[in-house]
Amino acid sequence: MSTYLLVHGAFHGGWVWQRVTPLLEDAGHRVFAPSLVGLGDRADQLTPEVGLDTHVEDLVDLLTFEDRTDVILVGHSYAGIVVTAVADAVPDRIAELVYIDTFVPRNGEAVADIMPGMVDAFTAAADAHGDGWRVPPQTEPMGDGGLYGVTEEPDLSWVASMQTAQSLATFQQRMLLTNPEALKAIPVTHVHCSEGGADFKAMRAAMPRTLPPADLPPERLHVLPTGHDCMITMPQELAGHLLALAPRPAPTAPA
Repeated sequence: MSTYLLVHGAFHGGWVWQRVTPLLEDAGHRVFAPSLVGLGDRADQLTPEVGLDTHVEDLVDLLTFEDRTDVILVGHSYAGIVVTAVADAVPDRIAELVYIDTFVPRNGEAVADIMPGMVDAFTAAADAHGDGWRVPPQTEPMGDGGLYGVTEEPDLSWVASMQTAQSLATFQQRMLLTNPEALKAIPVTHVHCSEGGADFKAMRAAMPRTLPPADLPPERLHVLPTGHDCMITMPQELAGHLLALAPRPAPTAPA
């Protein structure tokens, strides 16, 4: 049995994994899919002080309390920076890092450094509608890409209704590594979502670095022909890639 820790992206919550979690559990694995502090079912915990470090410390506490090792740590979108920092904090507990349609941050970076245009828009939205710190979620479809690549009903309305606001600090706080060499030793896999509509592709193209990394070995890259929220639109295919990372039990010797 392996342990999966599934970490959702911005404005989402643990709810986004509900089609993937049973597929991993049915294969005999333990799965944690919590909402980050201030998001999803924990939206009542949102304050201006909730930042990247809040999310990282909360997940480190979860792994420590549950005493989990050999964890397959999965981060989607915004959570790319969260899972990197978690793996840096407790590298001895992490067997594999999986980045789903997201970036790998460098030491000292914030999301604002990686996606400056988007965070500028978040800042403007927080100033206009969130008392300067609370970023409202995108609830109107982005052209042909729908919401995060979710284009069909009833899923489109479901995603729009389930999103919650997020603290601007989570996008502005820098990630500061303490165990970079241990982090570098953890195997990394990327899942890239190749579709999502013209608007989303243009936003991706505006990022200062390629996504996924251009030097990634082919065996460490899986491409799903769907939009950003692949855990909603292609849950079985995503679960298949995640299950392939779990160690297989050694064959039993004949009696």
